[in-house]
Amino acid sequence: MNKIKLMKLKTYVLSALCFLVVMSSCKKDDDDNSLELIPERDRAEQQLADFDSLKVYLQTHYYNRATFEAPGNHTIAELVISELPKDDSGNYQPMPDPDTNQLLSEAVNIDAPLTTTYMDTEYQYYILELNKGGGVNPNFSDMVRLNYNGFLTDGTSFDGTVTPTDFDLMNLIPGWREAIPQFKTSESFVENNDGTVTFENYGLGVMFLPSGLAYFGNPTASIPAYSNLNFAFELYQSEIADHDGDGIPSYMEDLDGDKNLFNDDTDGDNVPNFLDSDDDADRVLTINEMTRQTYTVDTNNGGQEPVLAEGEFERSRSMSAGVITIKTLKIVDADGDGVDDHLQKTVTTDYSK
Repeated sequence: MNKIKLMKLKTYVLSALCFLVVMSSCKKDDDDNSLELIPERDRAEQQLADFDSLKVYLQTHYYNRATFEAPGNHTIAELVISELPKDDSGNYQPMPDPDTNQLLSEAVNIDAPLTTTYMDTEYQYYILELNKGGGVNPNFSDMVRLNYNGFLTDGTSFDGTVTPTDFDLMNLIPGWREAIPQFKTSESFVENNDGTVTFENYGLGVMFLPSGLAYFGNPTASIPAYSNLNFAFELYQSEIADHDGDGIPSYMEDLDGDKNLFNDDTDGDNVPNFLDSDDDADRVLTINEMTRQTYTVDTNNGGQEPVLAEGEFERSRSMSAGVITIKTLKIVDADGDGVDDHLQKTVTTDYSK
């Protein structure tokens, strides 16, 4: 599998600071000084309004279901979402060709929305699963390679890609960190002679998000404030991110489990743990407060890879003449008080020495 290159810490810290100033998005629009400032609304009240309009959209739109029931690697370009026809009085009429089309409200099970809590508000959203994928589920903070198309409820496309593109989920709107991990990456891929890559059995779907999981009250040049947003996507590959290179996968640095890595700051230095190389400010780097292990697996003799212990993470691997060398790091709680060494300032054992 082609590796997705992780951002260098210096670059990511800059983007993280930007995140704290403004809401992250899939792609930033150019500054538009003509955008009207709109007073911020109450999140809970806005969610109620957004959820009502989201359900109306799903109940009045349908998609070409039969297309995706046929075998093959389908794409978001094949997806057609249409509004129900109306009579002369503006009343909605029955969906055409029910044998090949399906109401979105039926496809997503409108009575069973997905839920998450963000900014102390419970949000409800929907996902249309066109293909689950045959690979692995990304974590909410991983790097991913995908194609996508973002569009408003009136069908207007405001952003997207045409070739596989790499993204850091921590740099995207919160709805992506909820939806993308519910799909799997491709089962396999083939590198073609022309330099392109063909992916097999990848995750394919559409997320329908309320404004609170998108831009909320921050308009862009092409997205009005408080807009519900839709994203169709093809998920190809992922790679576990370790943004600060401290040996701990970023998703494991979400201490309170809220999928917001920016509010986990053990030493209170205003640098969140996932960007902090010394989480507890004890002057021993986090990576050095974990034990090291090296495994050698000789596949020529039928050797099997080790099962890593809880709190043990693969740091690197290499292969030569059929022999795999795997180096790992393992989190330590030396005094058994339930607080790991790298999060406890009074414990300063340096396992690198």
